[in-house]
Amino acid sequence: MLRLTEIKLPLAHAAGEIRAAILERLSIADDELTGYVIFKRGVDARKPRAILFTYTLDVEVRDEAALLDHFKNDPHIRISPDTGYHFVAQAPQNLTSRPVVIGMGPAGLFAGLILAQMGFRPLILERGKAVRERTKDTFGLWRQGVLNPESNVQFGEGGAGTFSDGKLYSQIKDPRHLGRKVLEEFVRAGAPEEILYVSHPHIGTFRLVGMVEKMRETIQALGGEIRFESRVDDIEITQESDNAGQVQGVVLASGERIVTNHLVLAVGHSARDTFEMIYKRGIFIEAKPFSIGFRIEHPQSLIDRARYGNNAGNPLLGAADYKLVHHAGNGRSVYSFCMCPGGTVVAATSEAGRVVTNGMSQYSRNERNANSGIVVGISPEDYPGGPLAGMEFQRRWESRAYELGGGNYQAPGQLVGDFLAGKPSVKFGSVQPSYTPGVHLCDLSSALPDYAIAAIREALPAFAKQVKGFDMTDAVLTGVETRTSSPIRIKRNDDDMQSINTRGLYPTGEGAGYAGGILSAAVDGIRVAEALALNMVR
Repeated sequence: MLRLTEIKLPLAHAAGEIRAAILERLSIADDELTGYVIFKRGVDARKPRAILFTYTLDVEVRDEAALLDHFKNDPHIRISPDTGYHFVAQAPQNLTSRPVVIGMGPAGLFAGLILAQMGFRPLILERGKAVRERTKDTFGLWRQGVLNPESNVQFGEGGAGTFSDGKLYSQIKDPRHLGRKVLEEFVRAGAPEEILYVSHPHIGTFRLVGMVEKMRETIQALGGEIRFESRVDDIEITQESDNAGQVQGVVLASGERIVTNHLVLAVGHSARDTFEMIYKRGIFIEAKPFSIGFRIEHPQSLIDRARYGNNAGNPLLGAADYKLVHHAGNGRSVYSFCMCPGGTVVAATSEAGRVVTNGMSQYSRNERNANSGIVVGISPEDYPGGPLAGMEFQRRWESRAYELGGGNYQAPGQLVGDFLAGKPSVKFGSVQPSYTPGVHLCDLSSALPDYAIAAIREALPAFAKQVKGFDMTDAVLTGVETRTSSPIRIKRNDDDMQSINTRGLYPTGEGAGYAGGILSAAVDGIRVAEALALNMVR
Protein backbone atom coordinates (compact mmCIF):
# COMPACT_ATOMS: atom_id res chain seq x y z
CA MET A 1 0.00 0.00 0.00
CA LEU A 2 0.97 3.63 -0.48
CA ARG A 3 0.76 6.17 2.32
CA LEU A 4 -0.42 9.64 1.31
CA THR A 5 -0.04 12.47 3.81
CA GLU A 6 -1.27 16.06 3.92
CA ILE A 7 -4.47 15.45 1.98
CA LYS A 8 -6.62 18.46 2.97
CA LEU A 9 -10.35 18.81 2.48
CA PRO A 10 -12.99 21.29 3.70
CA LEU A 11 -14.73 20.61 6.99
CA ALA A 12 -18.05 19.77 5.34
CA HIS A 13 -16.71 17.61 2.51
CA ALA A 14 -18.64 14.60 1.23
CA ALA A 15 -17.24 11.08 1.66
CA GLY A 16 -16.66 10.74 -2.10
CA GLU A 17 -14.34 13.73 -2.08
CA ILE A 18 -11.62 11.70 -0.35
CA ARG A 19 -11.48 9.29 -3.28
CA ALA A 20 -11.48 12.19 -5.71
CA ALA A 21 -8.59 13.82 -3.84
CA ILE A 22 -6.56 10.59 -4.06
CA LEU A 23 -7.14 10.33 -7.82
CA GLU A 24 -6.13 13.94 -8.29
CA ARG A 25 -3.05 13.64 -6.06
CA LEU A 26 -1.77 10.54 -7.85
CA SER A 27 -3.01 11.57 -11.31
CA ILE A 28 -4.63 8.19 -11.89
CA ALA A 29 -7.96 7.00 -13.32
CA ASP A 30 -10.72 5.75 -11.05
CA ASP A 31 -10.23 2.09 -11.99
CA GLU A 32 -6.56 2.27 -10.93
CA LEU A 33 -7.54 2.94 -7.32
CA THR A 34 -8.62 -0.38 -5.76
CA GLY A 35 -9.17 0.82 -2.18
CA TYR A 36 -8.09 3.07 0.68
CA VAL A 37 -8.36 3.39 4.46
CA ILE A 38 -8.07 6.45 6.67
CA PHE A 39 -5.00 6.04 8.86
CA LYS A 40 -5.18 9.45 10.53
CA ARG A 41 -7.46 12.48 10.43
CA GLY A 42 -6.51 15.78 11.99
CA VAL A 43 -8.02 19.24 12.16
CA ASP A 44 -6.26 22.31 10.79
CA ALA A 45 -7.93 25.20 12.65
CA ARG A 46 -5.29 27.85 12.01
CA LYS A 47 -7.89 29.75 9.97
CA PRO A 48 -11.15 29.46 11.95
CA ARG A 49 -13.23 30.62 8.97
CA ALA A 50 -11.76 27.91 6.76
CA ILE A 51 -11.14 24.88 8.98
CA LEU A 52 -9.80 21.83 7.15
CA PHE A 53 -9.58 18.11 7.78
CA THR A 54 -6.06 16.80 7.15
CA TYR A 55 -5.82 13.13 6.16
CA THR A 56 -3.15 10.45 6.15
CA LEU A 57 -4.41 7.69 3.86
CA ASP A 58 -3.25 4.15 3.07
CA VAL A 59 -4.04 3.53 -0.57
CA GLU A 60 -4.17 0.41 -2.79
CA VAL A 61 -3.45 0.96 -6.48
CA ARG A 62 -2.93 -1.29 -9.49
CA ASP A 63 0.64 -0.27 -10.36
CA GLU A 64 2.25 0.67 -7.06
CA ALA A 65 5.84 0.34 -8.27
CA ALA A 66 5.32 2.75 -11.17
CA LEU A 67 3.70 5.34 -8.92
CA LEU A 68 6.46 5.06 -6.32
CA ASP A 69 9.04 5.65 -9.03
CA HIS A 70 7.09 8.59 -10.44
CA PHE A 71 6.77 10.24 -7.00
CA LYS A 72 10.15 9.17 -5.61
CA ASN A 73 11.00 12.78 -4.69
CA ASP A 74 7.66 13.52 -3.05
CA PRO A 75 7.90 13.13 0.77
CA HIS A 76 4.11 12.82 1.05
CA ILE A 77 3.85 9.63 -1.04
CA ARG A 78 5.65 6.60 0.42
CA ILE A 79 5.23 2.89 1.12
CA SER A 80 2.92 2.33 4.09
CA PRO A 81 4.92 1.11 7.09
CA ASP A 82 4.12 -2.18 8.79
CA THR A 83 2.12 -1.13 11.86
CA GLY A 84 1.16 -4.67 12.88
CA TYR A 85 2.34 -6.02 16.21
CA HIS A 86 4.76 -8.96 16.25
CA PHE A 87 5.38 -10.93 19.43
CA VAL A 88 9.05 -11.19 20.38
CA ALA A 89 8.82 -14.50 22.26
CA GLN A 90 6.60 -17.39 23.26
CA ALA A 91 6.58 -19.06 26.65
CA PRO A 92 8.05 -22.57 26.68
CA GLN A 93 5.68 -25.47 27.29
CA ASN A 94 7.56 -26.43 30.46
CA LEU A 95 7.32 -22.97 32.06
CA THR A 96 7.94 -23.49 35.79
CA SER A 97 7.77 -19.92 37.08
CA ARG A 98 5.54 -17.00 36.34
CA PRO A 99 6.19 -13.26 36.22
CA VAL A 100 4.49 -11.00 38.74
CA VAL A 101 3.15 -7.55 37.86
CA ILE A 102 2.53 -4.99 40.60
CA GLY A 103 -0.14 -2.48 39.59
CA MET A 104 -2.97 -2.53 37.08
CA GLY A 105 -2.86 0.92 35.55
CA PRO A 106 -2.12 1.22 31.82
CA ALA A 107 1.51 0.03 32.16
CA GLY A 108 0.68 -2.96 34.34
CA LEU A 109 -2.44 -3.81 32.35
CA PHE A 110 -0.56 -3.95 29.04
CA ALA A 111 2.48 -5.65 30.54
CA GLY A 112 0.12 -8.32 31.86
CA LEU A 113 -1.81 -8.56 28.61
CA ILE A 114 1.28 -8.97 26.43
CA LEU A 115 2.79 -11.53 28.81
CA ALA A 116 -0.50 -13.44 28.78
CA GLN A 117 -0.69 -13.32 24.98
CA MET A 118 2.83 -14.78 24.85
CA GLY A 119 1.81 -17.60 27.20
CA PHE A 120 3.58 -16.54 30.41
CA ARG A 121 0.46 -16.64 32.66
CA PRO A 122 1.32 -13.53 34.71
CA LEU A 123 0.10 -12.86 38.23
CA ILE A 124 -1.09 -9.24 38.58
CA LEU A 125 -1.29 -7.76 42.07
CA GLU A 126 -3.41 -4.61 42.47
CA ARG A 127 -3.65 -2.84 45.82
CA GLY A 128 -7.02 -1.30 44.96
CA LYS A 129 -10.34 -2.80 43.99
CA ALA A 130 -11.91 -3.97 40.74
CA VAL A 131 -12.93 -1.02 38.61
CA ARG A 132 -16.66 -0.93 39.40
CA GLU A 133 -16.16 -1.28 43.16
CA ARG A 134 -13.42 1.31 42.93
CA THR A 135 -15.82 3.68 41.17
CA LYS A 136 -18.21 3.48 44.13
CA ASP A 137 -15.39 4.36 46.55
CA THR A 138 -14.32 7.27 44.33
CA PHE A 139 -17.87 8.63 44.32
CA GLY A 140 -17.77 8.34 48.11
CA LEU A 141 -15.12 11.07 48.20
CA TRP A 142 -16.77 13.16 45.52
CA ARG A 143 -20.27 13.03 47.00
CA GLN A 144 -19.80 12.50 50.74
CA GLY A 145 -16.24 13.65 51.36
CA VAL A 146 -15.22 10.16 52.54
CA LEU A 147 -11.77 9.01 51.37
CA ASN A 148 -10.72 5.36 51.03
CA PRO A 149 -6.89 5.54 50.89
CA GLU A 150 -6.70 2.19 49.07
CA SER A 151 -9.48 2.76 46.55
CA ASN A 152 -9.74 6.15 44.85
CA VAL A 153 -8.79 8.08 41.72
CA GLN A 154 -5.17 6.95 42.07
CA PHE A 155 -5.49 3.31 43.20
CA GLY A 156 -7.49 0.49 41.66
CA GLU A 157 -8.03 -1.39 38.44
CA GLY A 158 -7.33 0.82 35.43
CA GLY A 159 -5.08 3.27 37.29
CA ALA A 160 -5.42 7.03 37.48
CA GLY A 161 -6.19 7.26 33.76
CA THR A 162 -9.61 5.67 34.34
CA PHE A 163 -10.81 8.93 35.91
CA SER A 164 -9.51 11.28 33.24
CA ASP A 165 -10.37 12.45 29.76
CA GLY A 166 -9.14 9.12 28.45
CA LYS A 167 -6.67 10.77 26.09
CA LEU A 168 -4.96 8.26 23.81
CA TYR A 169 -2.27 10.32 22.14
CA SER A 170 1.32 11.02 23.00
CA GLN A 171 4.46 12.65 21.69
CA ILE A 172 6.73 9.70 22.45
CA LYS A 173 8.96 8.25 19.74
CA ASP A 174 7.33 5.02 18.63
CA PRO A 175 9.26 3.51 15.70
CA ARG A 176 7.67 0.08 16.20
CA HIS A 177 4.12 1.46 16.27
CA LEU A 178 3.40 -0.04 19.69
CA GLY A 179 0.84 2.69 20.21
CA ARG A 180 -1.14 1.12 17.38
CA LYS A 181 -1.19 -2.17 19.29
CA VAL A 182 -2.57 -0.30 22.32
CA LEU A 183 -5.34 1.32 20.29
CA GLU A 184 -6.25 -1.95 18.58
CA GLU A 185 -6.55 -3.69 21.94
CA PHE A 186 -8.77 -0.90 23.19
CA VAL A 187 -11.02 -1.24 20.13
CA ARG A 188 -11.15 -5.00 20.69
CA ALA A 189 -12.28 -4.25 24.25
CA GLY A 190 -15.09 -1.95 23.12
CA ALA A 191 -13.62 1.45 22.27
CA PRO A 192 -15.03 3.20 19.18
CA GLU A 193 -13.04 2.43 16.01
CA GLU A 194 -12.47 6.14 15.42
CA ILE A 195 -9.66 6.10 18.00
CA LEU A 196 -7.58 4.34 15.34
CA TYR A 197 -7.56 7.36 13.05
CA VAL A 198 -8.59 10.63 14.74
CA SER A 199 -5.57 12.75 15.63
CA HIS A 200 -6.51 13.29 19.29
CA PRO A 201 -8.45 10.17 20.28
CA HIS A 202 -10.12 9.90 23.66
CA ILE A 203 -12.54 7.52 25.34
CA GLY A 204 -13.85 9.02 28.57
CA THR A 205 -14.28 7.48 31.99
CA PHE A 206 -17.49 5.48 31.61
CA ARG A 207 -16.31 3.69 28.47
CA LEU A 208 -12.93 2.98 30.03
CA VAL A 209 -14.59 1.07 32.87
CA GLY A 210 -16.13 -1.54 30.58
CA MET A 211 -13.00 -1.79 28.45
CA VAL A 212 -10.75 -2.44 31.45
CA GLU A 213 -13.08 -5.24 32.57
CA LYS A 214 -12.94 -6.90 29.14
CA MET A 215 -9.15 -6.71 29.06
CA ARG A 216 -9.05 -8.29 32.52
CA GLU A 217 -11.21 -11.14 31.20
CA THR A 218 -8.84 -11.60 28.25
CA ILE A 219 -5.82 -11.90 30.54
CA GLN A 220 -7.63 -14.44 32.71
CA ALA A 221 -8.77 -16.47 29.70
CA LEU A 222 -5.13 -16.73 28.62
CA GLY A 223 -4.08 -18.17 31.98
CA GLY A 224 -3.22 -14.99 33.84
CA GLU A 225 -4.33 -14.35 37.41
CA ILE A 226 -5.43 -11.04 38.93
CA ARG A 227 -5.71 -10.33 42.65
CA PHE A 228 -7.32 -7.15 43.94
CA GLU A 229 -6.82 -5.61 47.38
CA SER A 230 -3.34 -7.17 47.37
CA ARG A 231 -0.92 -4.43 48.36
CA VAL A 232 2.76 -5.34 48.12
CA ASP A 233 4.53 -4.16 51.27
CA ASP A 234 7.98 -5.58 50.57
CA ILE A 235 10.22 -6.89 47.82
CA GLU A 236 12.64 -9.64 48.80
CA ILE A 237 16.10 -9.13 47.31
CA THR A 238 19.30 -11.14 47.70
CA GLN A 239 22.69 -9.51 47.31
CA GLU A 240 24.90 -10.96 44.58
CA SER A 241 28.71 -11.03 44.49
CA ASP A 242 28.90 -8.03 42.16
CA ASN A 243 26.87 -5.89 44.62
CA ALA A 244 23.78 -6.10 42.43
CA GLY A 245 20.56 -7.41 43.94
CA GLN A 246 18.30 -10.15 42.61
CA VAL A 247 14.55 -10.20 43.13
CA GLN A 248 13.38 -13.32 44.98
CA GLY A 249 9.76 -12.50 45.71
CA VAL A 250 7.24 -10.13 47.23
CA VAL A 251 5.42 -9.94 50.55
CA LEU A 252 1.80 -8.77 50.65
CA ALA A 253 0.15 -6.70 53.36
CA SER A 254 -1.59 -9.90 54.44
CA GLY A 255 1.79 -11.48 55.15
CA GLU A 256 1.63 -13.85 52.17
CA ARG A 257 4.93 -14.41 50.35
CA ILE A 258 4.96 -14.93 46.59
CA VAL A 259 8.12 -16.28 44.97
CA THR A 260 9.27 -14.77 41.69
CA ASN A 261 12.51 -13.79 39.96
CA HIS A 262 10.76 -11.58 37.40
CA LEU A 263 8.86 -8.63 38.80
CA VAL A 264 7.24 -5.78 36.85
CA LEU A 265 6.89 -2.68 39.03
CA ALA A 266 4.01 -0.74 37.46
CA VAL A 267 2.82 1.34 40.39
CA GLY A 268 1.43 4.78 39.57
CA HIS A 269 2.88 8.17 40.40
CA SER A 270 1.03 8.27 43.75
CA ALA A 271 2.30 5.02 45.32
CA ARG A 272 4.28 6.93 47.91
CA ASP A 273 4.49 4.11 50.45
CA THR A 274 5.93 1.88 47.70
CA PHE A 275 8.52 4.54 46.84
CA GLU A 276 9.56 4.62 50.50
CA MET A 277 9.81 0.83 50.60
CA ILE A 278 11.96 0.44 47.51
CA TYR A 279 14.24 3.24 48.70
CA LYS A 280 14.79 1.40 51.99
CA ARG A 281 15.45 -1.80 50.05
CA GLY A 282 18.31 -0.09 48.22
CA ILE A 283 16.71 -0.11 44.76
CA PHE A 284 18.23 2.86 42.95
CA ILE A 285 15.89 5.82 42.53
CA GLU A 286 16.51 9.48 41.82
CA ALA A 287 14.52 12.69 42.08
CA LYS A 288 13.12 14.04 38.80
CA PRO A 289 11.32 17.18 37.61
CA PHE A 290 7.55 17.47 37.74
CA SER A 291 5.03 20.33 37.77
CA ILE A 292 2.56 21.92 40.17
CA GLY A 293 -0.25 24.42 39.73
CA PHE A 294 -4.02 24.85 39.62
CA ARG A 295 -6.98 23.72 37.56
CA ILE A 296 -8.68 26.45 35.54
CA GLU A 297 -12.30 26.37 34.33
CA HIS A 298 -13.90 28.37 31.52
CA PRO A 299 -17.20 28.02 29.70
CA GLN A 300 -16.59 25.47 26.97
CA SER A 301 -18.40 27.81 24.58
CA LEU A 302 -15.68 30.43 25.11
CA ILE A 303 -12.96 27.94 24.12
CA ASP A 304 -15.00 26.79 21.11
CA ARG A 305 -15.39 30.36 19.83
CA ALA A 306 -11.73 31.19 20.41
CA ARG A 307 -10.53 28.13 18.52
CA TYR A 308 -13.19 27.61 15.84
CA GLY A 309 -14.77 31.03 15.31
CA ASN A 310 -18.03 30.75 13.37
CA ASN A 311 -17.59 26.98 13.27
CA ALA A 312 -17.97 26.72 17.06
CA GLY A 313 -20.49 24.06 17.94
CA ASN A 314 -20.09 22.15 14.68
CA PRO A 315 -20.70 18.47 15.60
CA LEU A 316 -17.92 17.40 13.23
CA LEU A 317 -15.44 19.26 15.42
CA GLY A 318 -16.82 18.56 18.87
CA ALA A 319 -15.56 20.46 21.91
CA ALA A 320 -12.40 22.47 21.25
CA ASP A 321 -9.18 22.06 23.20
CA TYR A 322 -5.97 24.03 23.55
CA LYS A 323 -2.29 23.60 24.34
CA LEU A 324 -0.49 26.61 25.80
CA VAL A 325 3.05 27.40 26.98
CA HIS A 326 4.55 30.59 28.44
CA HIS A 327 8.11 31.24 29.54
CA ALA A 328 7.85 33.60 32.48
CA GLY A 329 10.26 36.38 33.32
CA ASN A 330 11.43 34.58 36.47
CA GLY A 331 12.70 31.69 34.37
CA ARG A 332 9.76 29.36 35.00
CA SER A 333 7.80 27.59 32.27
CA VAL A 334 4.02 27.61 32.64
CA TYR A 335 1.89 25.32 30.49
CA SER A 336 -1.55 23.80 30.16
CA PHE A 337 -1.71 20.18 31.26
CA CYS A 338 -4.30 17.43 30.71
CA MET A 339 -6.83 19.72 29.03
CA CYS A 340 -10.37 18.31 29.39
CA PRO A 341 -12.93 19.77 26.95
CA GLY A 342 -16.49 19.66 28.25
CA GLY A 343 -15.34 18.01 31.46
CA THR A 344 -15.13 18.35 35.22
CA VAL A 345 -12.50 18.96 37.88
CA VAL A 346 -12.25 15.98 40.23
CA ALA A 347 -10.94 15.23 43.71
CA ALA A 348 -7.88 13.06 43.22
CA THR A 349 -6.19 12.70 46.60
CA SER A 350 -5.05 9.33 47.89
CA GLU A 351 -3.95 10.47 51.36
CA ALA A 352 -6.03 11.73 54.27
CA GLY A 353 -5.83 15.43 55.07
CA ARG A 354 -4.71 16.47 51.60
CA VAL A 355 -6.44 17.96 48.54
CA VAL A 356 -5.42 17.13 44.98
CA THR A 357 -7.22 18.10 41.77
CA ASN A 358 -7.34 16.48 38.36
CA GLY A 359 -9.58 16.71 35.31
CA MET A 360 -11.81 14.22 33.50
CA SER A 361 -14.32 14.09 30.66
CA GLN A 362 -16.84 11.61 29.39
CA TYR A 363 -16.73 10.47 25.76
CA SER A 364 -19.38 13.05 24.79
CA ARG A 365 -17.42 15.97 26.32
CA ASN A 366 -20.70 17.81 26.72
CA GLU A 367 -20.39 19.31 30.21
CA ARG A 368 -20.66 23.11 30.48
CA ASN A 369 -17.04 23.86 31.44
CA ALA A 370 -13.64 23.26 29.92
CA ASN A 371 -10.80 22.68 32.34
CA SER A 372 -7.07 22.11 32.32
CA GLY A 373 -4.14 22.22 34.66
CA ILE A 374 -2.12 25.43 34.54
CA VAL A 375 1.15 24.21 35.96
CA VAL A 376 4.70 25.40 36.57
CA GLY A 377 7.73 23.24 35.94
CA ILE A 378 10.00 22.61 38.93
CA SER A 379 13.19 20.61 39.31
CA PRO A 380 15.02 18.76 42.12
CA GLU A 381 16.92 21.99 42.83
CA ASP A 382 13.61 23.39 44.13
CA TYR A 383 13.26 20.64 46.73
CA PRO A 384 16.72 19.50 47.89
CA GLY A 385 16.94 16.62 50.32
CA GLY A 386 17.34 13.32 48.49
CA PRO A 387 15.33 11.10 46.14
CA LEU A 388 12.08 11.31 48.14
CA ALA A 389 12.17 15.08 48.72
CA GLY A 390 9.87 15.77 45.76
CA MET A 391 7.24 13.53 47.29
CA GLU A 392 7.37 15.48 50.53
CA PHE A 393 7.22 18.72 48.54
CA GLN A 394 3.98 17.54 46.93
CA ARG A 395 2.56 16.58 50.32
CA ARG A 396 3.33 20.00 51.74
CA TRP A 397 1.24 21.82 49.15
CA GLU A 398 -1.56 19.24 49.17
CA SER A 399 -1.83 19.69 52.97
CA ARG A 400 -1.90 23.46 52.50
CA ALA A 401 -4.74 23.08 49.96
CA TYR A 402 -6.69 20.97 52.48
CA GLU A 403 -6.23 23.72 55.06
CA LEU A 404 -7.23 26.54 52.68
CA GLY A 405 -10.28 24.56 51.54
CA GLY A 406 -11.65 24.31 55.06
CA GLY A 407 -10.35 20.91 56.17
CA ASN A 408 -13.18 18.82 54.67
CA TYR A 409 -11.82 17.91 51.19
CA GLN A 410 -13.33 20.98 49.62
CA ALA A 411 -10.77 22.58 47.33
CA PRO A 412 -9.54 26.16 47.67
CA GLY A 413 -10.59 28.34 44.74
CA GLN A 414 -10.34 31.86 43.40
CA LEU A 415 -11.67 33.80 40.43
CA VAL A 416 -9.03 34.62 37.85
CA GLY A 417 -9.74 38.36 38.07
CA ASP A 418 -9.18 38.33 41.84
CA PHE A 419 -6.10 36.13 41.50
CA LEU A 420 -4.54 38.59 39.08
CA ALA A 421 -5.50 41.51 41.35
CA GLY A 422 -4.16 39.79 44.46
CA LYS A 423 -7.39 39.87 46.47
CA PRO A 424 -9.54 37.08 47.95
CA SER A 425 -12.66 35.94 46.13
CA VAL A 426 -15.97 36.02 47.97
CA LYS A 427 -18.54 35.09 45.32
CA PHE A 428 -18.65 33.06 42.11
CA GLY A 429 -19.53 34.79 38.87
CA SER A 430 -20.75 33.30 35.60
CA VAL A 431 -18.53 30.19 35.88
CA GLN A 432 -19.71 27.66 38.44
CA PRO A 433 -16.93 25.25 39.46
CA SER A 434 -17.48 21.53 38.85
CA TYR A 435 -15.25 20.14 41.62
CA THR A 436 -17.00 18.09 44.30
CA PRO A 437 -17.18 17.92 47.36
CA GLY A 438 -17.11 21.69 46.70
CA VAL A 439 -14.91 24.76 46.22
CA HIS A 440 -14.15 27.15 49.09
CA LEU A 441 -13.34 30.64 47.81
CA CYS A 442 -10.23 32.23 49.29
CA ASP A 443 -6.90 33.79 48.30
CA LEU A 444 -4.69 31.25 46.50
CA SER A 445 -1.52 33.33 46.80
CA SER A 446 -0.25 31.05 49.59
CA ALA A 447 -1.34 27.79 47.94
CA LEU A 448 1.89 27.38 45.94
CA PRO A 449 5.48 28.67 46.17
CA ASP A 450 5.85 32.38 45.44
CA TYR A 451 7.71 31.73 42.17
CA ALA A 452 4.85 29.55 40.90
CA ILE A 453 2.20 32.14 41.82
CA ALA A 454 4.19 34.89 40.05
CA ALA A 455 4.69 32.77 36.93
CA ILE A 456 1.00 31.84 36.66
CA ARG A 457 -0.06 35.48 37.16
CA GLU A 458 2.16 36.44 34.26
CA ALA A 459 1.05 33.51 32.09
CA LEU A 460 -2.73 33.95 32.21
CA PRO A 461 -2.84 37.28 30.29
CA ALA A 462 -0.24 35.89 27.89
CA PHE A 463 -2.45 32.86 27.22
CA ALA A 464 -5.34 35.23 26.47
CA LYS A 465 -3.39 36.43 23.43
CA GLN A 466 -3.63 32.88 22.05
CA VAL A 467 -7.10 31.96 23.35
CA LYS A 468 -9.27 35.05 23.53
CA GLY A 469 -10.92 35.38 26.91
CA PHE A 470 -8.60 32.98 28.69
CA ASP A 471 -8.03 35.54 31.46
CA MET A 472 -11.76 36.25 31.85
CA THR A 473 -12.56 37.67 35.28
CA ASP A 474 -15.07 34.95 36.24
CA ALA A 475 -12.94 31.95 35.23
CA VAL A 476 -12.19 29.79 38.28
CA LEU A 477 -8.86 28.51 39.57
CA THR A 478 -9.01 25.45 41.85
CA GLY A 479 -6.07 24.12 43.85
CA VAL A 480 -3.91 22.19 43.76
CA GLU A 481 -2.59 20.15 40.84
CA THR A 482 0.47 18.23 42.08
CA ARG A 483 0.27 14.75 40.56
CA THR A 484 1.31 15.74 37.04
CA SER A 485 4.00 13.06 37.02
CA SER A 486 6.09 10.98 39.35
CA PRO A 487 8.54 12.84 41.63
CA ILE A 488 11.03 9.98 41.23
CA ARG A 489 12.61 7.82 38.54
CA ILE A 490 13.46 4.18 39.22
CA LYS A 491 16.48 3.95 36.94
CA ARG A 492 16.70 1.01 34.56
CA ASN A 493 19.08 -0.21 31.86
CA ASP A 494 18.28 0.78 28.30
CA ASP A 495 18.94 -2.67 26.89
CA ASP A 496 17.20 -5.16 29.20
CA MET A 497 14.81 -2.70 30.95
CA GLN A 498 15.84 -3.98 34.40
CA SER A 499 16.69 -1.83 37.41
CA ILE A 500 20.30 -0.69 37.21
CA ASN A 501 21.13 -2.41 40.51
CA THR A 502 18.37 -5.01 41.00
CA ARG A 503 18.11 -7.91 38.55
CA GLY A 504 14.67 -9.21 37.83
CA LEU A 505 13.01 -5.87 38.62
CA TYR A 506 11.39 -4.14 35.65
CA PRO A 507 10.23 -0.59 36.51
CA THR A 508 7.63 0.78 34.09
CA GLY A 509 5.02 3.45 33.52
CA GLU A 510 4.33 6.77 35.21
CA GLY A 511 5.31 5.77 38.72
CA ALA A 512 8.74 4.67 37.56
CA GLY A 513 9.22 7.96 35.75
CA TYR A 514 9.06 6.60 32.19
CA ALA A 515 5.66 7.73 30.93
CA GLY A 516 3.13 10.54 31.09
CA GLY A 517 -0.38 9.46 30.13
CA ILE A 518 -2.39 6.39 29.20
CA LEU A 519 -0.82 5.73 25.80
CA SER A 520 2.82 6.26 26.74
CA ALA A 521 2.40 4.19 29.92
CA ALA A 522 0.77 1.35 27.98
CA VAL A 523 3.55 1.40 25.37
CA ASP A 524 6.15 1.33 28.13
CA GLY A 525 4.36 -1.64 29.69
CA ILE A 526 4.58 -3.50 26.37
CA ARG A 527 8.31 -2.79 26.08
CA VAL A 528 8.98 -4.04 29.59
CA ALA A 529 6.88 -7.18 29.02
CA GLU A 530 8.90 -7.94 25.89
CA ALA A 531 12.22 -7.49 27.71
CA LEU A 532 11.08 -9.73 30.55
CA ALA A 533 9.84 -12.41 28.15
CA LEU A 534 13.12 -12.47 26.25
CA ASN A 535 14.98 -12.82 29.55
CA MET A 536 12.80 -15.75 30.64
CA VAL A 537 13.28 -17.75 27.41
CA ARG A 538 17.06 -17.33 27.26
